[in-house]
Amino acid sequence: MVSHVPLSPVPRILLISNGHGEDLNGGLIADGLRQSLPDVDLAALPIVGAGTAYRRRAIPLLYEGRSLPSGGMVYQGLNLWKDLAAGWLPQTLAQLRATWRKGRHFDLVVSVGDHVPLVFALLTGRPVVVFLVSTSSYYEGRLRLSALTRWCCRRRRVRAVLTRDAFSATDLQAQGLAKALFRGYPIMDLPPPDPRQVARRDDTRTLALLPGSRFPEALHNLVLMLGLCNRLGGRTGDGRWRFLVAVVESPHWQELGPLAAGTGWHPAAGGVLHSDDGTLEVQLLPGALPAILAASDLVVGMAGTAVEQAVGFGLPVVQLVGRGPQFSYAFAESQNRLLGPTVHTVGRRPAAAAELEEAADLILRLLADPGLPARCAEAALKRVGAPGGSRRIAETVLESLAQTRPELS
Repeated sequence: MVSHVPLSPVPRILLISNGHGEDLNGGLIADGLRQSLPDVDLAALPIVGAGTAYRRRAIPLLYEGRSLPSGGMVYQGLNLWKDLAAGWLPQTLAQLRATWRKGRHFDLVVSVGDHVPLVFALLTGRPVVVFLVSTSSYYEGRLRLSALTRWCCRRRRVRAVLTRDAFSATDLQAQGLAKALFRGYPIMDLPPPDPRQVARRDDTRTLALLPGSRFPEALHNLVLMLGLCNRLGGRTGDGRWRFLVAVVESPHWQELGPLAAGTGWHPAAGGVLHSDDGTLEVQLLPGALPAILAASDLVVGMAGTAVEQAVGFGLPVVQLVGRGPQFSYAFAESQNRLLGPTVHTVGRRPAAAAELEEAADLILRLLADPGLPARCAEAALKRVGAPGGSRRIAETVLESLAQTRPELS
């Protein structure tokens, strides 16, 4: 039953998400809601992390949480114990209390992620729109929702179940979940590329390096990539390579210098690394992902959402296996199944010399394949979708809101 709490004359919507990529999607949906209904009153509950995507948009948080060691990857290895030691349980209980007490004052709740934010959303007693961004039918050919997720999605208060791709929506409808819909994938609604950050060069082979956003893992991932850059430069014997690193702003990048030195690189001014022989250069560019992807010919990825965006841009991706906690072989292989044949994972163990040599060979073959751009363009539309998903999802949310408050229709 929906809670009978007096509602504000201004429509109020709460976004609940549980991860870096989920927060990004929630923030982009918020953008779409503000475009469609400028006076909408938004709030957010990021269950994992500090909610940077919401803070950047000046969206108030239902609860001021903090980042935990796992970065949301609780199910891998010893991460649960690390999170418990860092205060995961009291933080989760405080988030549940905030949801129970404050959530009932919203007109509608949008859940972004898996069953965790969905359970939080149902706890408010308000109508819910679900965006199941964390799973897809592409993983196994048929979407096997957990019993809890399926039970939650079938509640009357869940007005729509949105999926990240059309294949998943069709699959869920065939399984009897008629409210399953595909309205687009918000992560493709990036700002337009800014050529002042970095521009395309036709006389240079440009690789985008995506080491991820979790620390210290991202640092170790980039060190692996620097070893690959060395091998590419050595294969061709010339300097017509350009390597662009998409980084999230963090003080942790100050720790890169000593780590890079072990692979033959040294830092210079302006976020640049030079190879010891002076023939190669790597640029670290914070906040420039759209420009980097627009300027690149191929992506070397050890990330989640950023790799999906690269596929959406129509770029081939070569994945190296890291030591985790996120980018393990299991994660890379599942991402291969999700994103299709233009994503290639090298090796099954954390990359060493042999895997880096294999990756260099693969990159040179891919760059020489004249049919690859067409296959990448097809994968972009089929696996990720066209831009505009934020606005289309927002429209679906507002349609559900109008069912709750007819005066808004």
